[in-house]
Amino acid sequence: MTDSARTAGTAAGTGSGIGSGIGSGIGDGTRAVRAGLPEPVKHEPTLPGPVFAAHFHLPGDPMGPYTYGRDENPTWTLLERAIGELEAPESGDDVETLVFASGMAAISAVLFSQLRAGDVVVMPNDGYQALPLVHEQLAAYGIEVRTAPTGGDAQLDVLDGAKLLWIETPSNPGLDVCDVRRLADAAHARGALVAVDNTLATPLGQRPLELGADFSVASGTKQLTGHGDILLGYVVCRDAELAASVKRWRKIVGAIPGPMEAWLAHRSLATLQLRAERQNANALAVAEALRGRDEVTGLRYPGLPDDPSHKIASQQMRRFGCVVSFTLPSRARADSFLDALRLVDDATSFGGVRSTAERRGRWGGDAVAEGFVRFSAGAEDPADLVADVLRALDEADEAAASAEPDN
Repeated sequence: MTDSARTAGTAAGTGSGIGSGIGSGIGDGTRAVRAGLPEPVKHEPTLPGPVFAAHFHLPGDPMGPYTYGRDENPTWTLLERAIGELEAPESGDDVETLVFASGMAAISAVLFSQLRAGDVVVMPNDGYQALPLVHEQLAAYGIEVRTAPTGGDAQLDVLDGAKLLWIETPSNPGLDVCDVRRLADAAHARGALVAVDNTLATPLGQRPLELGADFSVASGTKQLTGHGDILLGYVVCRDAELAASVKRWRKIVGAIPGPMEAWLAHRSLATLQLRAERQNANALAVAEALRGRDEVTGLRYPGLPDDPSHKIASQQMRRFGCVVSFTLPSRARADSFLDALRLVDDATSFGGVRSTAERRGRWGGDAVAEGFVRFSAGAEDPADLVADVLRALDEADEAAASAEPDN
């Protein structure tokens, strides 16, 4: 094992982190920059390099933190500690964090480790596009799936008898928001566990564990890492037994991240607060610009004071995210708009430093209009981004006008 690997392993075992050196009252930027770092060692890098190992040297008794690469890795350990410090800054040492190969791996680990045939799970009917596939697989295993919209806390109406409540807030792509604490209290009163998909909010925007959730689950592919070059997921929870069951599932299916991906993710956390501030400000600027356009309908952004979700979002979210959704009059108008954008990539992900947008109806998995656009604000200069959006709308309008037959 290299010196850097040994440093990572030793530091991971000591659990130094932010709490022991800086204190809990620090700001988000400081926390993001320092999260999960080991105690400094002379002549060693601040963040040890990735540890590439399928197995570890195990003379004698094999008990120890690292035995086999499917179970543990020093690079994961540092990242897991960092994410735990961001998701639960006041009690980072009391949470268990597990990283996965993707967000869907993390989602599946929670659902399939906690549910058995005959159980009932409540899920949103307006959530992430892959959830219907999950519903089908759960039903195939004899698990009853009940669904309800995110908005209006509608999942309350179908909670009786549930083993697990799955919340996605803000919802993707519709950006509805539900009251996490209210739903968690109601679910716990009925004996159900609560998991919250925190992908769109990130830990700097919302902390589900502080709102009463048992699990905070997210895709680290999106804004958490922010560069569109990593697939990653994670689960954070306080209960050691729940964490052990999720970890067991990860071991069984082998849904583990590579050490390079884990290291890149940890490196990216240092700029999370900077990226989130700019991206959220850009999203608000774009949303405000869209409000003045007659062809735009169904505009949603929780940060807008007149958004239907603003009241509850402002109570439980500290930042409103980088995603704006809206609808243009037709599929053709939306496609023309996307084609006319110069600073915005047409891509299916969100949360990156480069703005992206797409017509979600092209996938067929979301109950949205053909002209529905999900727009993810990046870190460009606000004036440039807004100007690009307005110019693209103008060009799409002109194209639509020229395509109309003469009377």
